[in-house]
Amino acid sequence: MILPGSMIGILGGGQLGRMLGLAARRMGYRVLTLAPEEGAPAAQIADAAIIGAYDDLDAVGRLARAADVVTFEFENVSAEAVAAAARHAPVRPSGDALYIAQHRIREKTFLADQGFPVTPFAPVRSHVELASALERIGCPAVLKTASFGYDGKGQAVVRDAGGAEGAWSRLGRQDCVLERLVDLEREISMIGARAPDGSRSRFGPFDNTHRHHILDVTTMPSRVDPRIAAQAVEITDAVLAALEFVGVLCIEFFVARSGELFINELAPRPHNSGHLTIEACRTSQFEQQLRAICGLPLGSPELLQPAAMANLLGDLWSAGEPDWRAALSVPGVNLHLYGKATARPGRKMGHLTMLAPTPEEARSVVTAARKALARVPAPR
Repeated sequence: MILPGSMIGILGGGQLGRMLGLAARRMGYRVLTLAPEEGAPAAQIADAAIIGAYDDLDAVGRLARAADVVTFEFENVSAEAVAAAARHAPVRPSGDALYIAQHRIREKTFLADQGFPVTPFAPVRSHVELASALERIGCPAVLKTASFGYDGKGQAVVRDAGGAEGAWSRLGRQDCVLERLVDLEREISMIGARAPDGSRSRFGPFDNTHRHHILDVTTMPSRVDPRIAAQAVEITDAVLAALEFVGVLCIEFFVARSGELFINELAPRPHNSGHLTIEACRTSQFEQQLRAICGLPLGSPELLQPAAMANLLGDLWSAGEPDWRAALSVPGVNLHLYGKATARPGRKMGHLTMLAPTPEEARSVVTAARKALARVPAPR
């Protein structure tokens, strides 16, 4: 076990690293971060911070030499950087798991080969493969870049075969996957944890709604059919085992109107949809990540009360500083801000959470509180 007082090395400086670092410091651990920019959200709460690029192997090596364990707060870390870290400290989750989850073709191929339900897909790496994929998958479909896609970035809907070439061109003709467009009933996520001894735990399922492809509101417990919920739990445990995963893994699922459940994608880290676990569960997803990578017993994921989370995007700052007083005057609303200096449209700046007797009531209150934040632009 890696005990309190040890140093946790975090590759990444964003809000996930910040919240992991806060959980670590509460439990008596020290925190060291690596990020390209000075004053990154995670660095603000760390004991020490290294400023360097994620592919700067010297900087990665310095972090790993000072750490007792190394983990990630985002998945786009190169295999070379993971190998450089692993020469000096345990890396959890492993580089193998990260390698699979950070590339859609590898991820979907691995899941399909293991017998997990994935959206019908085909790789697109050339004009020949694009034509073949259209023939196999049909239209409408979604073309997604194999790497560096998130919050709807790197995606294009292909309504008919005639639009496929233009869609691929807009995505830079890079490696992609073509997926069948699912007739959605809802989107859910599961967050599972696995310790080095193979013990497992999971949060969820969560109900997720998106706006402009960015997660907007999450509620828990999900209102999905209990049969689907049980299937999602079973799949989450099986994926954790198949990857020999150590840490926290989020699985995003599509629930089709036909009643089918498909894995959309994996995130080998804490996830936006799990932020409400900070207030709503006995153990947050961030404490669970810490427990897992340090070999401590996993905490209880018990839901204390139905809850909802609403993301706060940079758009809320368009008319000036949001009206924090108005939102915080709503009893029970919790505010989390990420310490980002610049607000931009679509940028995740923070979130609100609310606990209530039902997820519907929690959602209603937290979205009303978010609406109260928005100041009316002054007349010209």
